[in-house]
Amino acid sequence: MTNIQFISNNVATAPINIQNTVQLLQEDCTIPFISRYRKDKTGNLDEVLIEQIAKFQKEYEVIVKRKETILKSIEEQNSLTPDLEKKIKHSFDLQELEDFYLPFKKKKKTRADVARENGLEPLAKIIMAQNNDDIDFISTKYLNDKVLNEDEALQGARDIIAEWINENIYVRKQLRRLYERKAIITTKVVKNKKEDQEAQKFNQYFDWSEPLTKAPSHRLLAMIRAENEGFIKFKVEVDIDEAYDIIDELVLKSQNATTPHIQLAIEDSYKRLLNPTISNESLQEAKAKADANSIQVFAKNLGQLLLAPPLGEKRILAIDPGFRSGCKVVCLDEKGDLLYNENIYPHAPQNETAMAMKKIRSMVNAYQIDAISIGNGTASRETEFFIKKIAFDKPVQVFIVSEAGASVYSASKIARDEFPNFDVTVRGSVSIGRRLSDPLAELVKIDPKSIGVGQYQHDVDQVKLKEELDTTVIRCVNSVGININTASKHLLSYVSGIGEKLAENIVQYRSEYGPFEDRKQLKKVPRLGDKAFQQGAAFIRISNGKNPLDNSAVHPEAYEIVEKMAKDLKFSLIDLIGNKEKITLIKPENYITPEIGILGIKDIIKELEKPGLDPRKSAKVFEFDPNVKTIKDLRTGMVLPGIVNNITNFGCFVDLGIKESGLVHISQLKAGFVSDVNEVVRLHQHVQVKVTEVDEDRKRIQLTMVI
Repeated sequence: MTNIQFISNNVATAPINIQNTVQLLQEDCTIPFISRYRKDKTGNLDEVLIEQIAKFQKEYEVIVKRKETILKSIEEQNSLTPDLEKKIKHSFDLQELEDFYLPFKKKKKTRADVARENGLEPLAKIIMAQNNDDIDFISTKYLNDKVLNEDEALQGARDIIAEWINENIYVRKQLRRLYERKAIITTKVVKNKKEDQEAQKFNQYFDWSEPLTKAPSHRLLAMIRAENEGFIKFKVEVDIDEAYDIIDELVLKSQNATTPHIQLAIEDSYKRLLNPTISNESLQEAKAKADANSIQVFAKNLGQLLLAPPLGEKRILAIDPGFRSGCKVVCLDEKGDLLYNENIYPHAPQNETAMAMKKIRSMVNAYQIDAISIGNGTASRETEFFIKKIAFDKPVQVFIVSEAGASVYSASKIARDEFPNFDVTVRGSVSIGRRLSDPLAELVKIDPKSIGVGQYQHDVDQVKLKEELDTTVIRCVNSVGININTASKHLLSYVSGIGEKLAENIVQYRSEYGPFEDRKQLKKVPRLGDKAFQQGAAFIRISNGKNPLDNSAVHPEAYEIVEKMAKDLKFSLIDLIGNKEKITLIKPENYITPEIGILGIKDIIKELEKPGLDPRKSAKVFEFDPNVKTIKDLRTGMVLPGIVNNITNFGCFVDLGIKESGLVHISQLKAGFVSDVNEVVRLHQHVQVKVTEVDEDRKRIQLTMVI
């Protein structure tokens, strides 16, 4: 099977599209570049399908490499038969390949190995022949100084048979199918942990049982966490008699004198070898699916968070609110640079409200502040009410911004490098302000796991999580495009084809020679060659540069085409861009080249209509209910405004403007069945919810969505 055939079995698109995509990937083209600028070659595949092709190409390469290793190992043992070689070469299932390899895999000495050393393999073969021989009599022929009696001889023979059964590929396949269909996961509380306060959050699983296939990802990950923390024990099982029946059917040929010995070997093989292995396999497979599900939830949330509406280049006063320690205030210019910082103490115990008002008003005037960004942590609502009492000389918008990850950023090397002369409180406040003006540019500096969206992100496969989240960040950064003259090194590193080292070089070049005036200047950056330029140039923006196309998503390789369009219409380039009336006169088929087909030309025309358009909407002020300041103010039946601040498979959490978020269970999102929460709500969506239950002791709020 070729790689194209293998990928075709898993990705729904024409083989030629797969072949061209694989070729582009092997030429070190990035996924954002391929999906945006090579549509004619890929058949207009989107990033998701291209990512799948890349994933299955890697999977194919892993399988091919593993097959080579297995074949070499078996051949070195002089055990590779033509039939086995054919089976291995034709298999593209990693699990099946490992089953083929199992009898030849180096392992610790087993009971069967000891029995073989004691000369009992011929006896095992006689029993497995099932010829109704007098096994008790025959076993006496295999006694020696290590095998002292018939029972020991028969036990050793059964140990060998048990291992043969365990290594039988058909037995393993059939048992796996049984586990796939009928495995039950059962949990029990660890006796001395039942009253443990920490264990109470897992009390649902103190005595729990359900089919493994029906356990949703969040529940399975919760059980695994509970066991890892030592609060419960769980096992994955199938009906033992059904398992025995499957093995009997594959192993037993007839009923005779050998049958009792084979049945004992079957029971031993299942309990000691097969069940522990396949039970663990089933759990790991279910865990892998739960991980994938949870990672997808996290990635979707992260994508929505990164693409949250920006306020844009405004002067911002940012506040990290607090009570005893006061509120840390910073003033930022349009580019997010720190202008001023100070502490104010408007709340208890100091209650310096009048002085704090005076200082805020003075800062707003002195630094020409356009908007105020308040972190949503401790004292957030109180600070919001305090700010809204101030009579400013001009309209100033007030926003509540998520603090998630701000403390992580403030203590990071990135923050220390940006603000070496300021402490963590100043850095944290700056982050709160910057994530209002441009959430994407600020949040890429923070480890996605610290942003606080998703479910059980610390319990899933960390390598796969990082890969998926990095892919999500790259997709978001390149879908928006970045201003090369203002972007941080960290943001630049996510641009298609750039990476960390080139990002450093770009920032260094910018620092040394000043702002970039056109995209061609990128080629002067040390170590930024033709390939990196090809992959990344169209994803960077240069406003007010020499060439107006440099502030668009038109790739430099298509500049000549656009210039020809303008010439044909007798327009200057600058007058053509954005002139929808003239652009509609362009006939795409007249500009097709060997490199850029009809899909690429149509994309260019679309971009010319609205060059450099940011796909994100603008940030909007949101008003929480002023009467709700803490959980104690909530009453059943209240209808409140809120903002969706997290999405999981079992529902969404809604920020009501207080410390605790409320849960809208998936069953309460709308009338009728909901299979995917993301189909109903999005992160940062403004919603109306109704309070259905309040548990002050456990700090839990249950909500239902109001249509």
